[in-house]
Amino acid sequence: MFAQFLQFLFSGMTVGAAYALAALGFTIIYNTSGVINFAQGEFIMLGGMLAAIMASAGVPLPLAIVVAVVLTGLVGLLMEKLVIEPAQNAQVVTLIIITIGASLVVRGLVQIWLGKATHSLPAFSGDTPIVVFGASLLPQSLWVLGVTLAIVGALGWFFGRTLLGKAMLATSHNKLAARLVGINTRRVLLFSFGLAALLGAVGGILVAPITYTSYDAGIMLGLKGFVAAVLGGLGGGLGAVAGGLILGIAEAMTAGYISSAYKDAVPFVLILLILFFLPRGLFGAKVSERV
Repeated sequence: MFAQFLQFLFSGMTVGAAYALAALGFTIIYNTSGVINFAQGEFIMLGGMLAAIMASAGVPLPLAIVVAVVLTGLVGLLMEKLVIEPAQNAQVVTLIIITIGASLVVRGLVQIWLGKATHSLPAFSGDTPIVVFGASLLPQSLWVLGVTLAIVGALGWFFGRTLLGKAMLATSHNKLAARLVGINTRRVLLFSFGLAALLGAVGGILVAPITYTSYDAGIMLGLKGFVAAVLGGLGGGLGAVAGGLILGIAEAMTAGYISSAYKDAVPFVLILLILFFLPRGLFGAKVSERV
C-alpha cells in the first residue's frame, strides 16, 4: 500500500511541477498587466513540439532544447507586440478574449506547419526507473522537479536582486507609481510575455519525454496551469508552485484510488471550490492597484 501511495505521489509531483511552470507564466503576466493570458498553454505546446521536431530531425538534444526555448520566447514577445500592445487601452475582459484568439491562431499555425502527429523527446538521462521503497521513479521526473526548483530559485534571485526584476515587482504593485518613478511599464509587460513564454517552453520540453506532445497538447496543460495559478492565489511564485503540486497530486490520487476517468475533472472541481470559499486562493493573492 505504501509503495502504491508513493507511486501516485511521484506521478503527481512530476505533472504538478509542469503545472507549476505554467502557473508561473500566468502569475507573471497577471501581476504586470492584470490580464489572464490564455495563450500560455500554447507556449507549453510550442516548446515541446519544436524541440521534438528538431530532435527527430537529427539536431543534438541540448541544441534543440535551447533553440526551442528561444523561439518560443520570441513568439511570446511578438504576441505582446503585435496583439496585446495595440489593444493596451481595451478593457481587461477584451484583452483576455484577445489572448484566447491568439492561442487559437498559434495552435492553427502549428497544426498546419508541424502537422497533427504526436511527438516525443528522448528522456534526458535514460529510461531506467529508480526504485524507491517499491515505487518506480523515472529519471525524467527528477529532471522535471529539479529544473522547476532551479527556476523558482532563479526567479527569486531575479525579482529580488536585479533592476528589471524590481521594476516588474513595482509595476505589479502599482503601475501608475511605477510610471511616475521612470519605469517603462510597456517594456516590463513585453518582457513579462517573453519570460512567461520561456517558462512555458521549458515546461513543455520537460514533460514531452513522459506525456508526449502534439499541436493540441497545450489546451489542457494551459487550463490546468490556470487552475494551479488561481489555487496558489495569483500572487507570487511560491503560490504558483504550491498550487501546481497540489493539483498534480490531487489528480494522481484521484486517478489511482478512484478512477482515471475523473482525473481531468479534478482541476475544475478545485477551481469551483476555491472561487466559492477562497476567492483569493489558498495563499492569498496580493491586492494590486493597476491603473
